[in-house]
Amino acid sequence: MLNVSILGATGSIGQSTLRVIAQHSDKYQVFAVSAWQRMQDLVEICQKFSPKIVAIPEAKVSEFQQLLQQQQLKSPQIVIDDQGLIDIAQHSDVDIVMSAIVGAAGLLPTLAALKAAKKVLLANKEALVMSGDIMMQTAKQSGATLLPVDSEHNAIFQCLPQHYTSDLSVDKKPKQGVQQLLLTASGGPFLNHDIDTLAKVTPAQACKHPNWSMGQKISVDSATLMNKGLELIEACHLFSLDERFVQVVIHPQSIIHSMVQYVDGSTLAQMGSPDMCTPIAHALAYPERIVTDVKNLDLFEVAKLDFFAPDHDKFPALNLARQAMRQGGTAPAILNATNEIAVSEFLQGRLGFLQISQLVDKVLQQSQFTTAHDLDVILHADNQARHDAKRLASQIFA
Repeated sequence: MLNVSILGATGSIGQSTLRVIAQHSDKYQVFAVSAWQRMQDLVEICQKFSPKIVAIPEAKVSEFQQLLQQQQLKSPQIVIDDQGLIDIAQHSDVDIVMSAIVGAAGLLPTLAALKAAKKVLLANKEALVMSGDIMMQTAKQSGATLLPVDSEHNAIFQCLPQHYTSDLSVDKKPKQGVQQLLLTASGGPFLNHDIDTLAKVTPAQACKHPNWSMGQKISVDSATLMNKGLELIEACHLFSLDERFVQVVIHPQSIIHSMVQYVDGSTLAQMGSPDMCTPIAHALAYPERIVTDVKNLDLFEVAKLDFFAPDHDKFPALNLARQAMRQGGTAPAILNATNEIAVSEFLQGRLGFLQISQLVDKVLQQSQFTTAHDLDVILHADNQARHDAKRLASQIFA
């Protein structure tokens, strides 16, 4: 029986992880979970899975305990705030850590899990965007296993030669006959909208993804294509490649989750229904395979697959991410921090949809980039970018 710690258990990835674990209670048990806001959902998780430890904000402890009492449930051990997340990520009894916290908040606990040599299932792309070199080096030094859960990176992992990631090249060039990675993107809900229409997009429209069920922040990122930009940076770190070897392909059906092209003319694709339980199950059981309740792909029902090049005029976020990756150092952390603030301002009605990328661009242009040689430098750049983004956003809104 393997003990699993789920960082972000009440989010969409966390819920899908619980769904897979519930099907395999003979192999996995939920040892610890974290939640930020949804205490009622957390109580339901405790009722069904009986975790030994929960990590929550200190401000939510009273509410959580009251809800437990109402359900006549015994309280698990409670750990609080950022240290609580770190505690359940590096706990000596934990075998597998699902890193599914959205945004920069997932950085420190994910790093702690890697230092503790856990098997880490990475759904928090921001951790690699902010400090990819540190993350990958930490995993190598500790002997931790780092497996991608994002459907695109998991697809690439499945299509690469066996053991490709065990000996990543330092020159950032493909090896073992690989030519380039093809990172697919649905194009989001506004793929066929013109720029004038995009200027009037509401948060509700941006959060309605055509294929995937996701949280608000990642849904908006998908609509701007910033999510694909962050995934591009993540892919560069996971597979030790320069960004010029990662091509983004718009694929509206979300059936092919990504591809790998080889020097002999072969292109390998991983296909499946758009359901996160598939990559979660793959990473959870790797190198074995386990059953899920995901519907098998019906190619006759799919009928056709479409592919397009990204429209960089309508969706400039993708090029901003490429520029940040080329710049290196603290640039990706600044990109990520500014985007988090911009999306938050948009969701609160204080920025327009097109102004999300505009704000990111402005902060990047005025920022001073440094070498990201340690975590303190990265966190300082992150904090400064958030301050700059809030200041510039207030000027735009005014």
